[in-house]
Amino acid sequence: MAETTGRATMRDVAALAGVSIKTVSRVVNGEPGVAVAVRERVQDAVQRLDYRHHLAASNLRRGSSRTGLVGALLQDVSNSFSAALLRSLEDALRDRGTAILSASLDEEPERERSLVHDLVTRRVDALVLMPSTDRQDYLSSDVRAGMPVVFVDREPRGVAADSVTIDNVGGARMGTEHLLAQGHRRVACLTDLAEIYTAASRRKGFDEAYAARGIRPHERLVVTGLRGPGAAEAAVSHLLELDQPPTAIFAGRNDLAQGALRALHRSDLETSVALVGFDDFPLADLVNPPLTVIRQDVGRIGRLTAELLLDRLDGDTSAPRRVVVEPTLVARGSGEIAPAP
Repeated sequence: MAETTGRATMRDVAALAGVSIKTVSRVVNGEPGVAVAVRERVQDAVQRLDYRHHLAASNLRRGSSRTGLVGALLQDVSNSFSAALLRSLEDALRDRGTAILSASLDEEPERERSLVHDLVTRRVDALVLMPSTDRQDYLSSDVRAGMPVVFVDREPRGVAADSVTIDNVGGARMGTEHLLAQGHRRVACLTDLAEIYTAASRRKGFDEAYAARGIRPHERLVVTGLRGPGAAEAAVSHLLELDQPPTAIFAGRNDLAQGALRALHRSDLETSVALVGFDDFPLADLVNPPLTVIRQDVGRIGRLTAELLLDRLDGDTSAPRRVVVEPTLVARGSGEIAPAP
């Protein structure tokens, strides 16, 4: 068995390069004042020894409290929306030498509090939070102590902090109005848990679209509390068996739209029942018919979130900012199916 020698140290790099430890420190920390030839010699030694710089220890020696880490707590990093948002944040923060620690909250308030506690005790420089809790008062002391927190997708409650959200009410109203404009009146509405901010907002937009036409939605066709595509598939299958089934469906999340698609396909009704989904997802344009969606510009949301975060890390102490991004309707075919005469 090969002997384990441990990681190379800064002293090892200095000995191989024939320089002082202070010179190695300057090179690995990107500080000026080192001759090009000496810098190249140190970098060559770093590569040959596979040296890994201990950023936290370096910051402590220099009196810096920064760790170069940002915590990102999203609802489900496997969901295409959260995954795209996380990638956008990574792209925006990489140039600043900042890494992201991410985790899924799964709409569990206690999981949120526990993960926030873990990240704060690990001294992350800032937090991006898509909260599960009704209120985030528990963050007040950390915010007062100067930790930047940016809420994304959902607005903060009980704490003053920056936020980047989508116009959920307006987007849902737009999608429902699109179906009503095709002549549909029996439009089913599928949403997540009613206590979730985005789900409640999208249900409100659905209702507002009906109210604007002086009509009321069919309550039997409104299904809330759906957790994932399997639940949506089962719900739509049940709705299609009613004596007066829906002629159109508004799905309040991308995974709910996926479940609805499966149910329609299994019943051979994908070209007969109109469908509009909130949030785009990969391959949505390749189903038959291609899925009409309310699209969020996830890349822009991520960039705006990163900008707010970096501004705060750079010392911005202005009042919390609330940024609202407008969604767009992407008509592809499924939302343009007219009701049967």
